[in-house]
Amino acid sequence: MMRIAPVVCGVALIAAGMLAGPALAFDGTKSDDPLTPVEAFRYGARALKTGEKEKAVTSLEYAAEKGHALAQWKLGRMYAEGDGVPHDDLRAFEYFRRVASSHADDSPGTPQARFVANAFVALGHYYLDGIPKTAVKRDPQRAREMFSYAASYFGDPDAQYFLGQLYLDGVGTPADPRQAARWLRLSAYKGQHQAQARLGAMLFSGDQVPRQAARGLMWLTLAKDAATAEQGWITKLYDSAFGQATEDERALALVYLQRWMEKRRD
Repeated sequence: MMRIAPVVCGVALIAAGMLAGPALAFDGTKSDDPLTPVEAFRYGARALKTGEKEKAVTSLEYAAEKGHALAQWKLGRMYAEGDGVPHDDLRAFEYFRRVASSHADDSPGTPQARFVANAFVALGHYYLDGIPKTAVKRDPQRAREMFSYAASYFGDPDAQYFLGQLYLDGVGTPADPRQAARWLRLSAYKGQHQAQARLGAMLFSGDQVPRQAARGLMWLTLAKDAATAEQGWITKLYDSAFGQATEDERALALVYLQRWMEKRRD
């Protein structure tokens, strides 16, 4: 990972205070035994649920400094979104970097694997755009490496979607529509609706792939149904395809859609 300036968060001082003499638990009661990282994380998670963000951050930072991967990931999300803490992309980057560096070889079947994969995806976005006024510069090739690792090793559908987009747009790698379609298809079959939209548009128009209008319309229908209000581009792609489709193509798309739904229920 790219080295960046250490993040100053005061966690070491907090941890030292907790470990010295009769320790204070996060609820202020005395305890002869320091809390384990797992206990600290659980306390932080409870504090988040009750809206006690300051207590949550203190306990999560303690757990994160002790190497608790999920605490590191959660803090990364909080700093990236400004949720209960000031928005700070550099601190978020550092927490995601810790997760990726320490857990890249975790088995994809472990419960925390999806959080590790998500950390790689977050790093990919930071490398794709860079973080202004920091040592984290725009590096599309490194972004592709982050997405590629999460997509191939962890099989993460979001990573597969973003990797497909890079191949489609020729960012960080030469444009390769076949590779793009491959990754988008893997993601789409896992229910990633953005990938379904991009793949559907490619198939419907025959954009650098063999045209399969009905199949493309099926994917676009699934994507439209799952899209959020902020994803108007998906609705536009669907409306355009539906308006151009013949009656036979619409009918066949409906058959494909019914088969898809039946398989998902099984």
